[in-house]
Amino acid sequence: MSDLSEDFRLPVACPQCGSHRVRVSKVKNPDDAVFCASCKTRLCLYHEAMDLLRRGPGDETEALLERAMNRQRP
Repeated sequence: MSDLSEDFRLPVACPQCGSHRVRVSKVKNPDDAVFCASCKTRLCLYHEAMDLLRRGPGDETEALLERAMNRQRP
């Protein structure tokens, strides 16, 4: 059985644990909740997470980390 969620990296860290890795349902509806993959804290809605990704990372190091983490897997 396949996993029903997908992980990706946001430029902002979780306020509870500091992790940048988040989890969302594979359906990816705009109003789906996005959770911290480490501590399971609800962080934002999927459309808000996509806005953060569109705005981009704060610096070049963050950009490199996000490209590596968020690349499409076959």
